[in-house]
Amino acid sequence: MALILIRAMNKKKALNGLADLERHAKLTIMGKPKVISLDKVHDVTKRVIKQEPRNDIKLAILIKVQEDTTVSIMNLRKIHPPVHVIVISEEYPEYADLKKEFNKAKVFDGYYSFKNRPSKNKDDSNKSNSNKKK
Repeated sequence: MALILIRAMNKKKALNGLADLERHAKLTIMGKPKVISLDKVHDVTKRVIKQEPRNDIKLAILIKVQEDTTVSIMNLRKIHPPVHVIVISEEYPEYADLKKEFNKAKVFDGYYSFKNRPSKNKDDSNKSNSNKKK
């Protein structure tokens, strides 16, 4: 399991970024994404990117993914989501604090998993089409 920090300019980009992680990076998001304070992730971001983070970021979201850190990083390298993505492994000293923060943070509204959507059964659609003909 890996923690992934998503930093976005707005809610729309954050939602698109989450969808990209599932669809294109093929990561499995566990539970609901949580909104956390930008102040709490400032130091982590600064440490990872080794420079002062952008100040136009308005939203920070933390997610847990089923895949381990290495798989998450390798899959994320293949895509270019409209958000800033940081994979936080167990090796980072901030990992334990962010995991605790995740447990008490507020759920990010508007997200639904692309993978959990019910798919229509072909038999059901054929039945409804035959009923229309009658």
